[in-house]
Amino acid sequence: MPERTDLVVIGAGPAGMAAAACAAQRDLRVLLIDEQPAAGGQIYRGLDYTDRVKLEVLGPDYPRGRELLDGLAQPGIRCLPESTVWQVTREREVFISRNGEADVVVADRIVLATGAMERAMPFPGWTRAGVMNAGAGQILLKGSALIPDDNAVLAGSGPLLYLLAWQYLQAGVKVGAILETTPRSNLIQAMVHLPGALRANAYLRKGIGLLRAIRRSRVPHFRGVTALRALGSAQVESVAFESGGNAHALPCSILLLHQGVVPNVQITRSLGLEHDWAPLPRCWHPRVSAWGETAIEGIYVAGDGGGIGGAEVAAQQGRLAALHAAQHLGAISVQECESQARPVRRHLAYHLAVRSFLDTLYSPAREYLCPSNETIICRCEEVTAGSVREYVRLGCLGPNQTKAFGRPGMGPCQGRLCGLTVSEVIAGARGVSPAEVGYYRVRPPIKPITLGELATLPLPDEQQLEAQDIG
Repeated sequence: MPERTDLVVIGAGPAGMAAAACAAQRDLRVLLIDEQPAAGGQIYRGLDYTDRVKLEVLGPDYPRGRELLDGLAQPGIRCLPESTVWQVTREREVFISRNGEADVVVADRIVLATGAMERAMPFPGWTRAGVMNAGAGQILLKGSALIPDDNAVLAGSGPLLYLLAWQYLQAGVKVGAILETTPRSNLIQAMVHLPGALRANAYLRKGIGLLRAIRRSRVPHFRGVTALRALGSAQVESVAFESGGNAHALPCSILLLHQGVVPNVQITRSLGLEHDWAPLPRCWHPRVSAWGETAIEGIYVAGDGGGIGGAEVAAQQGRLAALHAAQHLGAISVQECESQARPVRRHLAYHLAVRSFLDTLYSPAREYLCPSNETIICRCEEVTAGSVREYVRLGCLGPNQTKAFGRPGMGPCQGRLCGLTVSEVIAGARGVSPAEVGYYRVRPPIKPITLGELATLPLPDEQQLEAQDIG
């Protein structure tokens, strides 16, 4: 028989850790599943084995995750690290692969806390060796204390560029340049939302402080960057671009890209849930209630997987989902649930106040959403933007049809990296919104699994098999 538990939490980032701790405090049995060796997620990765030097390099926000980590030391929580969830069903079955074997757990409630992914930033040369996401640079820094050689160049848009540049400077790395692709018009449009953002002015002060530190270090900072190209033979050797009406070329040994983060919707898509298109951050997010519950009773989404909000927002949403689950499982009353949720909602509103300003300011530049024809947009199958536009000319209407034309989205990443770009390119070629074009149809397994692992999956007992035969 499959293992049963009150609550399964998928993802041990801020949302997942907060949800697990909150549920356990209300006497629920919790199973916390994550792919990494330890809890923390991307934001607090490696916090369980940090030291003073690492804390100085990563900044004051990093150790704030310690409270969330400490909250997992409760008898009601069982952590399952280094485990991959490859299917979740509407009947709240969670299929796991771990140590070469597969297993299934049945939960009364599930919290999906799968977080965000970096948006792909395709342009000519982005597939060369030495070109990687800024988030990957952070993973190497937090997880292994690895830093690049000198002449690291950071390109793209969003606060992570400033944070990573500051962290590299703290670690003694010479940052070659910051190439900011944020359209200049975004700032004017974002000013409408500044009064609301001032309610959470700590975020604005942090950003200004990072920029001042970078300026003091005399890092070249180019704004309004267009026509970005990574040049070299096999390895990136230089980066060419235009800024301020002038053409530039800089040597670089590593090029780190960032164009914002988007919700990881693989599981919610595989469940057939409704998703809404967000026009400013240019991404989809699953439709949920104020508690984070989806249209499937007992399945919740918390954190950046339901819409980008950051670590503090994610933690509050995790607590709301856990409270609602506890109430429906009879651990607390409706009145207790509402009372305990009120301070959580106040914190949530504070941290969300800055989102409209940030989403408008860092809305991606069109050039990197719909790249030039020669640019590869599906790295797994080496499909170019021009090929997808040709598919549209031949009658292709959406991403799922492109699979039949040229296999984009059918490689090892299963469309995670190319999905949004393929939708944007089709929408641009058709002259419609990505909301009309749609997204890939995601089917399990949502992560690769071997036949050997499938063979270890426990079979139903004899009574269940007999019932299925009778049915």
